[in-house]
Amino acid sequence: MDIRTKAVLAGTAKDSQYNSVITPIYPSSTFRFEELGKTKGYDYTRSGNPTRAALEENIAALEGGIGASATATGMAAITTVLFLLEPGAHVVTGNDIYGGTYRLFKDVFAKRGITFSFINMMDLKAIRKAIQPKTRMIWIETPSNPLLHIVDLEAVIGLARKKKLMTVVDNTFLSPYLQRPFEFGADIVVHSTTKYLNGHSDVVGGAVVYKSESIGEKIRFFVNGLGVSQSPYDAWLVLRGIKTLPYRMEAHQRNAGKIASFLEGHPAVKQVHYTGLESHPQQALIKKQMKGAGGMLAFELDTKKVPLKEFFKKLKLFQLAESLGGVESLIEHPWSMSHASMGPEGLKASGITQETIRISTGIEGTEDLIEDLKKALGK
Repeated sequence: MDIRTKAVLAGTAKDSQYNSVITPIYPSSTFRFEELGKTKGYDYTRSGNPTRAALEENIAALEGGIGASATATGMAAITTVLFLLEPGAHVVTGNDIYGGTYRLFKDVFAKRGITFSFINMMDLKAIRKAIQPKTRMIWIETPSNPLLHIVDLEAVIGLARKKKLMTVVDNTFLSPYLQRPFEFGADIVVHSTTKYLNGHSDVVGGAVVYKSESIGEKIRFFVNGLGVSQSPYDAWLVLRGIKTLPYRMEAHQRNAGKIASFLEGHPAVKQVHYTGLESHPQQALIKKQMKGAGGMLAFELDTKKVPLKEFFKKLKLFQLAESLGGVESLIEHPWSMSHASMGPEGLKASGITQETIRISTGIEGTEDLIEDLKKALGK
């Protein structure tokens, strides 16, 4: 089926009694047994819930996985995946990943016996060099956050297969509408459903999607055991948001493309990072593995011409806030906000500067957004 059809219908029919078109919310924390050892499929909501099951079926259908587990947050999804590793395992990942992921890896799991190599994931030779005898996983974020570096999924996953390593792809930035990592052989896809999948900035959530039942069985065990499953109401909100995902993504990237072009021509802007611009150095790879440029972009502000605080203060439509993927346009300063937990050393290694500004383009009127930026940047 067309992904637009899947977004609306996949997994949603859960009401056999009244044939409700919209999936009901089942807020019950527990479910009655019909007799000892016999239920109607659910016993306790942490372990399973019909509303959450609908969302999981929907996301799995969109990504092309055999199943999914919906978690309380995006970080809960990442944490769950890391529990697949035994102490002593080694992970290869990017030096420009999301700040929260970097912090979880470096400051939490690294202190619990798992080691990490943060490298330039665009360099296949560097990945080969980083692989050790104890390497068990390659963690991929593409496009990267916030500089939109592209990792060659086919090449990196192909290398991992030869080395018998698990591959995990964070697909939050593009969503399954614009990129489907399973088509390139990924083992697991993770999402912060807070972002584009939900799309309305009114819920936090995450998802782990798997391509094999053997991985799925372990993920479901850890989600239940760790107690990180998503609440029924939050799952219902995400499921509602997904229905308009294809149309929102088209609006996001339409606005982002025009804003990126405007910024690229402005004298107060040093550089624009956006996959939809011909100036992006990885155009061949972008066209190979992505179905669109998405709604995220970043740029380097010339702070000698426009002071940072003055720029943010003049904005009226762009809201200074972390997060991304909602219908409203958000703008932020990665150095001091979303990626601050990386520390100065990690930030410099990633390429993020104190002049880097990240934009999550919303679906407002394009000219209104450009005019807002014009006024903030000045003549």
